[in-house]
Amino acid sequence: MKFGKIDNPELVDFVLPPDSKENKLILEKSKKGKPDIYIGCAKWNKADLKNFYPKGTKDELAYYATQFNSIELNATFYNNFPLETIDSWHTKTPGGFRFFPKLHQGISHWKRLKDADQPTSVYLDHISHLEEKLGMLFLQMPDNFGPKNWEVLKDYLEAWPSGFPLALELRHTGWYDGSWDNSELYIQLEKKNITHIITDTAGRRDLLHMRLTTPTAFIRYNGANVDSDYSRLDDWMDRLKLWVDQGIQNIYFFVHQNHEEASPLLSAYLIEKVNKEFGTDIKIPHTPGIPTKK
Repeated sequence: MKFGKIDNPELVDFVLPPDSKENKLILEKSKKGKPDIYIGCAKWNKADLKNFYPKGTKDELAYYATQFNSIELNATFYNNFPLETIDSWHTKTPGGFRFFPKLHQGISHWKRLKDADQPTSVYLDHISHLEEKLGMLFLQMPDNFGPKNWEVLKDYLEAWPSGFPLALELRHTGWYDGSWDNSELYIQLEKKNITHIITDTAGRRDLLHMRLTTPTAFIRYNGANVDSDYSRLDDWMDRLKLWVDQGIQNIYFFVHQNHEEASPLLSAYLIEKVNKEFGTDIKIPHTPGIPTKK
């Protein structure tokens, strides 16, 4: 994930913003009990996750799915995969595994949501072949898609079929800098039960909000390949504990790195803490060939 990459991450103030006061109200409406927690990487291919796969691994996805309970599926942003491929993903992975696919760029970046009914329908028809292993889809809008495009975004979200859980990531600073009244955005997301993605990356602190719109936290965490990546995860644990205490239902946390080979290490660090704090039993991924973080 190159988005938000900078040359000197050690100079960045990584303190998380205060929690939004609306979050408590959102979470009080949800069911109580332990949340469902999925933690994973963004890719499974060997070229990115160097040294993660044991020597002789023939099927990367099949092995990845023995180590993680989920994948943030960025590949579907770049390619429209044939049904045979999607069916194979379903077959290769165990029952508890979940895919979190990104909508294709033809919908978000080429058409910019205008007249996008047909490509959206085709995309959903194909991705639905993941069946019970389909987690939450997510729509990522380009950097230059700002509040001036609000009506287009609103119309698209209004038409979104409720049978497909959706999260939204916005990357234009105007959505969050106070120049536009974003209460309209939050009303629409809450109304349609669409999750508001939280993006934590070094070079775009202007996008780091803490506003939930559903009882689900979908976090895209981009490390900077520096030691502070771990202390940042410690801070995230504090925030997750707060949300769990308030009744959050789902936590989807996906780890990216500028050099992705470190993503399994960061994920393992987080999973160990999550298991200890929340009493979960999420598998801690094995990272052969990668030194363990002390």
